[in-house]
Amino acid sequence: MKRLLTIAAIFGLSLRAFAEVQPGETVTKDNMSQARELMGPGVTWCVEHGMTMKIVPTKKVEWPVAYREATEKYAGQTELSPDGNQLLNYTAGLPFPNIDVNAPDAAQKIMWNYQFKPLITDDVLMRDFQVPSGPLTYTSPMVPDREFTIGDMRRLYYNGRLYVDPKPELPNPDGFRYKEILSPIVTPYDMKGVGALYFRYLDARRQDESWLYVPAVRRVRRMSTAQRSDALFGQDADQDSFWGFSGHIAWSNWKLLGVKDVLGVVHREHFRAQRCPGGADFVFCDNWEKRRVYVIEGIANQPQYAYGKRVLYIDADAWIVLASDIYDKRGELWKVWIEFFSYRKQAPDSDVVYSDEMGFTSAAMIDIQMNHATVIMIPGPASPDPNTWYFNKGPEAHSPYSPGNTEDVFTVPHLIDAGH
Repeated sequence: MKRLLTIAAIFGLSLRAFAEVQPGETVTKDNMSQARELMGPGVTWCVEHGMTMKIVPTKKVEWPVAYREATEKYAGQTELSPDGNQLLNYTAGLPFPNIDVNAPDAAQKIMWNYQFKPLITDDVLMRDFQVPSGPLTYTSPMVPDREFTIGDMRRLYYNGRLYVDPKPELPNPDGFRYKEILSPIVTPYDMKGVGALYFRYLDARRQDESWLYVPAVRRVRRMSTAQRSDALFGQDADQDSFWGFSGHIAWSNWKLLGVKDVLGVVHREHFRAQRCPGGADFVFCDNWEKRRVYVIEGIANQPQYAYGKRVLYIDADAWIVLASDIYDKRGELWKVWIEFFSYRKQAPDSDVVYSDEMGFTSAAMIDIQMNHATVIMIPGPASPDPNTWYFNKGPEAHSPYSPGNTEDVFTVPHLIDAGH
């Protein structure tokens, strides 16, 4: 103890700086030095600009039973292709349950585990969410320059399926990994009916297929893969940043920077995520816990791609991205994406109950260079319907206004019809 006091005195540090944050404490910009080693640059920036973190005990995320059983059944079966950009002999579950972090292919295997994470295996439907976007003053609440309401965001996986027949794979002669649709935009009025459709392939040599429908000009436009890194509809988030990272593994060169503890939001207290007060309302203030993560750097290998690199903080338990630091091509921090998860079996007041805990989430994307942010709230505070999330429900997830996830939903004709 005497030696520790001497070291602290030499470097001008208090004993508090050596202590880890404890459950019950709240981290603010005034005392953040005690937690600095547990935060990446992006989260640190958010705390410096007003975000607070209520520290709670770490709670394990239990995998869904079917996913755990599939992982055990097929353990050791999956292999990487020679270039690391494809999976061979994969059926279902976590592709690589035992990773040697010192192996040269560790980063690739971690990224494939993330791609086939237990969060969603068959399909997902998110309905009726709000997305305000606006400039930041840090002294007063955001005044949105755009505030979107989005009808549906859906994703349908073709392989690794565990719940909805046919499983473990849909009939798949074209080799899809998944199809995704974001449609329709409900507000603002000048964007009403706009939607986008995306196809992702298993073969890394095949580029994504993407369509954008704009009802004002009655036109469906094809988009290039490079546009997935562009901010959508005048706000800050790009398609590849959804869920922390939704790009193809082959589009970047991956490196494992380390394994460490960070603070992340995995068991949010408030189901309808609550934005921080005042000038920090570009993020949510809630429960943060210490999580073991893989820190993965991905440097884009496409010259037309907007970002230089991403640093992902991938939870080693739940295989979700807790946060992502996104850099420009000069190597300067440009944007920060943070996920705010709430693992639970049922959304409050919802009539949809799961046998396993599912990862409901909201998110925020902050452009720190432009002092601008986009807040993604699922469901939004104005949503009257608690049934806004459906995990692995296939055609069962429906309402009078929104059908379930069947293949005919993920088509250009449906994209057009949804926009009318």
